[in-house]
Amino acid sequence: MPLALSRPKLWIGLAVASLGGACLAGGWWLGHLQSGGQATYPKQRALERQLEGLQQRSAQGGASAAEEQRLLELLIALNRKDEALSLSERLADQQPERPALRLVLAELRRDQNDRSGAEREVRQLLNQNPNNIEALQLMALLQVESGRGALAVSQLQAAFDQASKPAVQSEGPQPEAPKSEALDIGLLLSNVLQRQGQPGQAEALLIRLAAAFPKDQTPILARALLLQERGNTRGAQAAIAQAKALKPGQENPRLDAIAAAWGLESLKDPSPGGSRSSKPGPAKHQGP
Repeated sequence: MPLALSRPKLWIGLAVASLGGACLAGGWWLGHLQSGGQATYPKQRALERQLEGLQQRSAQGGASAAEEQRLLELLIALNRKDEALSLSERLADQQPERPALRLVLAELRRDQNDRSGAEREVRQLLNQNPNNIEALQLMALLQVESGRGALAVSQLQAAFDQASKPAVQSEGPQPEAPKSEALDIGLLLSNVLQRQGQPGQAEALLIRLAAAFPKDQTPILARALLLQERGNTRGAQAAIAQAKALKPGQENPRLDAIAAAWGLESLKDPSPGGSRSSKPGPAKHQGP
């Protein structure tokens, strides 16, 4: 469920961090890479042979950054967590300009139940960039998991308030535009509020985000998911129709898939005369 702050799929895929060409997202990448090593025996043997070659190159000091990254991915895929943690710690220290490496390190520490160590790594990331959404999400997850949900809400609220201060546009007396970071942080805050048993506040925040980012379907879709989770199917249906109305005539497979999953077949082929449209809302999708 998208409104569940869970390890395999942190809500809306906000924890995506790029390591070169690889996308590693919070707990998702960890489980995904591990599952890749549990396929067939021949495939596992091939991965192990590749690992051995890369370890030799690394030990000799001849491994490139891309090879070191691949080595880390293989260690995780083959469930060799201690070695992966040691390598990610070294790489994160050697390449501080790549925050995704420290995010990997933090998640590995969390996976080994070293929550204080994971929080230490995340704090380091947030000291460098307070709006690092992947770090904010992992910190919130650690806090919620340890029964400190109120602290997560407080810190995310402060980050959201700061990010919501409009960015001054370049020239002329044009109205100031809200920072894009405010949308991601607001979505995360809404998720945590929902998790903390405050669905009303979560919904109010999503409505506020939809008004602040009127061309983006994401807050409206998030609200549809929240309403559906609360058993308000009609409200969820209206929200999906509202999201569709933002981009008339454009197909959105994600919205259609959600509508189909909820049995809202009437929304799969929107007709231009569809009657529902409230305030415009946003545009992306959230993953669970």
